[in-house]
Amino acid sequence: MTEPTTDVIAIGNAIVDVMAPCEDELIERFGLVRGGMTLVDTERAHELYEAMGPAREISGGSAANTLAGLAALGSRCAFIGQVADDQLGEVFAHDIRAGGISFATPARAGDPPTARCLIFVTPDGQRTMNTYLGASQYLPPAALDDAAIRDAKILYLEGYLWDPEEPRAAMRRAIAAARGAGRKVAFTLSDAFVIERHGADFRAMIEAGEIDILFANHIELAALTGKDDFHAGIDALRDKVPLVVVTRSEQGAVAAWNGSLAEVPAVPVERVVDTTGAGDLFAAGFLHGHVRGLAVEQCLRLGAICAAEIISHYGARPEADLKALVSGQAE
Repeated sequence: MTEPTTDVIAIGNAIVDVMAPCEDELIERFGLVRGGMTLVDTERAHELYEAMGPAREISGGSAANTLAGLAALGSRCAFIGQVADDQLGEVFAHDIRAGGISFATPARAGDPPTARCLIFVTPDGQRTMNTYLGASQYLPPAALDDAAIRDAKILYLEGYLWDPEEPRAAMRRAIAAARGAGRKVAFTLSDAFVIERHGADFRAMIEAGEIDILFANHIELAALTGKDDFHAGIDALRDKVPLVVVTRSEQGAVAAWNGSLAEVPAVPVERVVDTTGAGDLFAAGFLHGHVRGLAVEQCLRLGAICAAEIISHYGARPEADLKALVSGQAE
């Protein structure tokens, strides 16, 4: 097996986030799923955009956010995702490459346009996401670079993208390429609604031993395992997945592996401004440590530090120097 030249290659939605603060009344008026992610069609996306106040446009997408954090920490990264040949597609491609991440997926001509996520942030920092998937749900298996997948230590897959048919087929092909090369496959469950729709697929992949690292939050863990008790949920997976990593919001994070269990507290922040991307950046910190062979406890601490940075400001991309923040933790 040749030595990989990329630390993490990820497949995910190529989305531009459109983010604006709002009052609780707006969430209620439009019947939005507070704190969750809802897929919307073109008409609904237009309606919600019209209701937004002054907004910021930031390239996003769960897996892309994770790679942005990884690259900021110094990891070598590559992204596979579908944009359209339009202005937002150019914005996304420029942003991700400017962050030091390799991105070679050709833009798709014609409709639908590049995906966007309309994010409403309430005064308590909770984010309510409404996602128009657009071109991102048309990533075909043929767009994959199998050689690039085989050249990465870890293939990281975004659960959100499992919903549409073409990307799901692409990710299955990517898993086969990674496992055929002896690489690790990491999977993030993304949201309970994804598990409601595709839990049978995820459980089958786990039973088949196709997932080496599983990322979830405590709500997703319960949805996947059917166990309301947190530790019972962990126990249901620990013999099937080599490394299970579960975040618990203000209660910190837990990892289970090889019969061992580690837990770290959440890193305190002065004020929670926006929880968008907290899980994504936690995964970035954890994976950065993991590809460097750090102990699981250290990886958890790196994840907690990165998550704390992201919830202290608007947006899912780091604003502080992550390398400086984790200095001394990665030794």
